[in-house]
Amino acid sequence: MTSIASPNTIAAIANLMGDTTRANMLCALMGGQALTAGELSRQAGVTPQTGSGHLAKMVDANLLSTVKQGRHRYYRLASAQVANGIDALMNIAADGPKRHHPVGPKEKDMRIARSCYDHIAGRLAVAMADSLSENAHIVLSDEGALLTEKGNAFLQEFGIDLDKGAHSKRPLCKTCLDWSERRYHIAGRVGAALLDRTLELGWLARRADSRALRITPAGNKGLREIFCLPAEWNAL
Repeated sequence: MTSIASPNTIAAIANLMGDTTRANMLCALMGGQALTAGELSRQAGVTPQTGSGHLAKMVDANLLSTVKQGRHRYYRLASAQVANGIDALMNIAADGPKRHHPVGPKEKDMRIARSCYDHIAGRLAVAMADSLSENAHIVLSDEGALLTEKGNAFLQEFGIDLDKGAHSKRPLCKTCLDWSERRYHIAGRVGAALLDRTLELGWLARRADSRALRITPAGNKGLREIFCLPAEWNAL
């Protein structure tokens, strides 16, 4: 049975996430990787001692979970539900008052391709969703996304076996509103599998200090050929 959160509980969680230091840490973890306290403190621009205090509060609130490996302790988002909440706040923030600032190289890279917890986001993800929709591999609507039989066959040919996660409680295929593009990209098990497969093929590569994903020369070629991306898909 799911309990209904009280206004006080909502306010407490919002207060935790609303702190600038903690918000920076949460955004850093939206890349889907587990990071150490030191790495998260550097991302937030605070000392390790200050960072540890913030992390402890978020662990206590079930926003983060910890994983021990040897002498190191890693932090990650506690669940996909937490990631969805952060992503929703990003979309709300993107619709807020506009503030002019130059688009730097890091922001440009993030807008082209980035990881959104466990799936691809940014201009690349939207272009892939468009291609899958146009080729009748998925059906996109405001209510969500549906993987077709043709789409399942396409993914199998691409090296993705969705039967491995058949017993998962996660949705097979769902939409996620892209905060930079303001259009849908693909999440759920299909979205996660697409990120895993493109990383496995070496088409995409993670960056050490950012959620931005680097598109390799092989990826640039393969993505255009397999997903029939238009020549201008990455033009900003």
